[in-house]
Amino acid sequence: GYKNLMILTSKSYIEGLYYKPRIDESLLKEHSNGLVCLSGGISGKLSSLLLEGKTKEAEELSRSYSNIFGYENFFIELQDHGISDEKKVGPLLIKLARRLGIPIVLTNDTHYALKDDATSQDILLCIGTKRTREDSNRLKFYGSDFYIKSADEMSSLFPNYPELITNTVRIAAMCNVDIPKLGPILPIYNIPEGFKNKDEYIDHIVNEGLKQRYETITDEIKKRADYELSVIKEMDFVGYFLIVWDFIKWAKDHDIPVGPGRGSGAGSIVAYAMTITDIDPLKYNLLFERFLNPERVSMPDFDVDFCFERRGEVIDYVREKYSDENVGQIITFGTLKPKAAIKDVGRVLDIPLQEVNAIAKLIPEDPKLKGFKDAFERNEELRAIREEPKYKELFEISEKLENTNRNTSLHAAGIVIGREALVNYVPLYRDTKTGKIATQFPKDLLEDCGLVKMDFLGLKTLTLLKRTEGLIQKKGGEYSSFL
Repeated sequence: GYKNLMILTSKSYIEGLYYKPRIDESLLKEHSNGLVCLSGGISGKLSSLLLEGKTKEAEELSRSYSNIFGYENFFIELQDHGISDEKKVGPLLIKLARRLGIPIVLTNDTHYALKDDATSQDILLCIGTKRTREDSNRLKFYGSDFYIKSADEMSSLFPNYPELITNTVRIAAMCNVDIPKLGPILPIYNIPEGFKNKDEYIDHIVNEGLKQRYETITDEIKKRADYELSVIKEMDFVGYFLIVWDFIKWAKDHDIPVGPGRGSGAGSIVAYAMTITDIDPLKYNLLFERFLNPERVSMPDFDVDFCFERRGEVIDYVREKYSDENVGQIITFGTLKPKAAIKDVGRVLDIPLQEVNAIAKLIPEDPKLKGFKDAFERNEELRAIREEPKYKELFEISEKLENTNRNTSLHAAGIVIGREALVNYVPLYRDTKTGKIATQFPKDLLEDCGLVKMDFLGLKTLTLLKRTEGLIQKKGGEYSSFL
């Protein structure tokens, strides 16, 4: 059931997106196994047919869903948010369910946690649709009942039908799935002919690389390389090193500027020998253990800087090598920070732009700012304005909306690779701006799901050179070989 949900939601974005993600009944039939289906609320197809007096069509639709999902897995859904059409269609839905022998369940359409959040949710809706609150021609919810109601509140809606509530528990008991945390599963790297296995192949690459890097391979160099290789093999990360080596080699072979390496990965002589990095860890006394050691349970992580103008070519190469459906980008969620919240809420409340901007300027431009609370502690004038009656609602709503998700975008540097198609691990999403396929889960969840994350940071060539130049200046010219 969970896998079918991943496929359905992925296809709704990738194949069915038209302003909003969509699926059809043929897709439901194909991926219905293990799922529970509810008929939907007042705007659903079943309620719409009954309100239009199309009882026969409503019966046919209900039988169709029962056949698709199985009699025990399809429920006719009843709701009451105080909307007049819900009052009309409620008895019709109960009558239809009784006639067809289909179980009924009482639900509440939930868009915010508490009843007091209704105003804040309305403002957030205005932000998302770029409307003001006073705009009469805008999307708006009727009333303030779209919150998580208590059991007593739900029971009081249809007191003569106790099975509506017990079916809620019945469905909850049916939704029982244990999603394993797979950990990163590396894609298979194909070893060229002439080598028994990947261990032998990486030994060959490293030994040849050491000859290129050093005029004389001393006992110290050999001992360090052998030690690192033993750890890499013991932890089963040979495939990871080969994958990273392969696309960096491809980039360099195609004259795509690649950064010298940064972070703890620069402490690996194996990475240096494989030209994954261009920093000699022995020369600068860098520790391999900061990058990888047997006690570390997470994947090693090379941060690779590519030329911004040609970064896409490297990603395309990875897609072609490991299959397009096995490679994707990563979603990120933009959240409302204090300054943005004040500007967005101020616009929705129709507060003059000049006033809103003046208030926003009082919020420090500091990435370490810890929200509104920190801003008030730092700025006495901001605290005073907050107490002014005409700005009371502006601050109340802005503070409540702080850190809520405002928009989605793509991770600037990250891509993921799966051993199989990504949809077997996570649900997918099509970015409306670029058309690119990305995971619906953010980066911190992906390795648990079985995917391998790679950071391909795209830097403008000038920035790439400046970063390198900064290292050179810092080390008094010792890094001059980078240029």
